Amino acid sequence: MTPSERDLFFLPLGGTGEIGMNMNLYGHDGQWLMVDCGVTFPRPGRVVADGSVHQAGEPDIQMADPDFIVRHRNQLAGLIITHAHEDHIGAVPYLWSKLRCPVYCTRFTAEVLKKKLVEHGLLHRVKIIVPETGERLQIGTFNVQWLALTHSVPDPNALMIRTPAGNIFHTGDWKLDPEPMVGHGYRQDTFTQLATEGVRAMVCDSTNATVNGHSASEGELYEGLRHYIETAPGRVIVTCFGSNIARLLTLSHVADDTGRYMGLYGRSMVTMFQCAKRAGVWPYSAGTVDTGHLGYLPRHEVLAVATGSQGEPRTALRRLAAGTHPDFDLEPGDRVIFSARAIPGNEEAIAGLIRQLESRGVEVITAEMAIKPIHASGHPAQQELETLYRWVQPQIAIPVHGEAVHMQAHAELAKACGVSRTLTGRNGDLFMLSNTPGIQRQKVQTGRLGWEKGKLVRVV
Repeated sequence: MTPSERDLFFLPLGGTGEIGMNMNLYGHDGQWLMVDCGVTFPRPGRVVADGSVHQAGEPDIQMADPDFIVRHRNQLAGLIITHAHEDHIGAVPYLWSKLRCPVYCTRFTAEVLKKKLVEHGLLHRVKIIVPETGERLQIGTFNVQWLALTHSVPDPNALMIRTPAGNIFHTGDWKLDPEPMVGHGYRQDTFTQLATEGVRAMVCDSTNATVNGHSASEGELYEGLRHYIETAPGRVIVTCFGSNIARLLTLSHVADDTGRYMGLYGRSMVTMFQCAKRAGVWPYSAGTVDTGHLGYLPRHEVLAVATGSQGEPRTALRRLAAGTHPDFDLEPGDRVIFSARAIPGNEEAIAGLIRQLESRGVEVITAEMAIKPIHASGHPAQQELETLYRWVQPQIAIPVHGEAVHMQAHAELAKACGVSRTLTGRNGDLFMLSNTPGIQRQKVQTGRLGWEKGKLVRVV
């Protein structure tokens, strides 16, 4: 299947009809452009002894099967990574040897990618091209521009993909955050200018399309986090996503203002922190301390930030809950704050972890029970979606990055915003966007690959 000069195709291989594992292809004039190459969590299964949830026999690392584009590798012009979250970047080191194309990403994302490639011995084999936000590059037959939006990780970018057959606006993951704390912000005129130029299709994040209102800003969380940290009599452990550098910066300010010392626990969190410093998005005035010191400090001076907010096994918070962490043991009077919400499918694992913490006499505060905001989603709620549709005014809306209920709600919202046509499909559907728009169902077979014992395996 080779697109002609009159064709403009969108072909999702992962991330459409599901949360995570994003992998998208755009086709025009004999070439394909890949956008994102991510991993996902194993599907929910049985609860094991430590409270985590596993599907029996499923690998921990899973990704979309790229078989279609591997068979057409000579037509692959490049791979763009929109931002540094695992569900958009995590599969690159496992799949690049099959793809063998240049990778395009902005500065923070490039630092994260380099760390991953080093671990797989690929750093000097992969050509990484780092465009500036706002820059336009010709990638094969596609003219691509990187546009600043905000998300829960530094330097996320939307893409304007221009072709003679039409223009596509690909949002990636985003929100409209007036105070993102770190990284670039966004400008309304960036998107209203796209409407003037003309946008054939807008391929857009659906994760929070069922949520009313506007997502909270990262800048609104200081007060709530400070309240729960300064009122704790013992140690405070905050668990959040390691990639949320803005949250780490807020916690660093709270630590300074409450007389606590902040240390980071978890390999992924430390890696993201190091990448933020190298990319220049972490203020040098904000600091952390060596975690080896925290066990020797008075309990009321400790603020530990740990991975494990989704109940994952072998994370720092899981080891603290089990009493197997080498630095210190949790005690009654300590407080654990979940500055994150559950990713669908992780609810049982998180509940098991909370029970384990409470059995040690530890107080647990979740985002749902907090009287002041302690977490902000990185995805747009309905008001933000309506705003972006008003600005961009696409001819076609294509909801992605969500399960069926999210994409259907998104499609209805787009219609209410005056979009003349919505196309809602699933992985493997071929979206034809030029001439007479439509979807060819199950045009391409899709599936999952897993990484197990150093090799790729097919996941049933």
